[in-house]
Amino acid sequence: MSRSVKIVDYDLQWPIVYEEERHRIREVVGDIIAGIEHIGSTSVPNLGAKPIIDIMVAIDKLEDAEKCIKPLQKLRYEYQPEHEAEMPGRRFFRKGNPPKEQHYHLHMVELTSEFWQRHLLFRDYLRTHPETAQEYHELKKRLADKYGADRESYTEAKTSFIEAVLEEAKAVRRVQSGAC
Repeated sequence: MSRSVKIVDYDLQWPIVYEEERHRIREVVGDIIAGIEHIGSTSVPNLGAKPIIDIMVAIDKLEDAEKCIKPLQKLRYEYQPEHEAEMPGRRFFRKGNPPKEQHYHLHMVELTSEFWQRHLLFRDYLRTHPETAQEYHELKKRLADKYGADRESYTEAKTSFIEAVLEEAKAVRRVQSGAC
């Protein structure tokens, strides 16, 4: 049974929780990974979100993810290979049993991947444009109410907003780099 999508107000603990988890991940796979970032709505100050800490881990080659499975299991991450069909360029891990425990999603991708670039671009744009982050928060609340436990429809319904923000973020980046 799927749980309803629940959007909660921003929690000042989210960046702290991320930093603690980032440190634990670095301890067990730091020699394999090329980067680690807090992504998703919990990474944007004042943005309401599903209370899931999304962590993006960069590796040089996707095959390196295999070396991370056992070490991450020591931290109670569960590798979810069934998600590879929908997103073959990502390795997905899950940790935590809400509501009793903090819930984490770990996305392992290549450092040069579009996934890595898009997620950082979207996060960074929302961090520097609080009015857009607020629009996104309001949209997510409306969609959570509308779709309830239908997570796929909830996610799909956010796509046009996300794509529009990404296009704006790319335009801003082009202007800032002088590549008009």
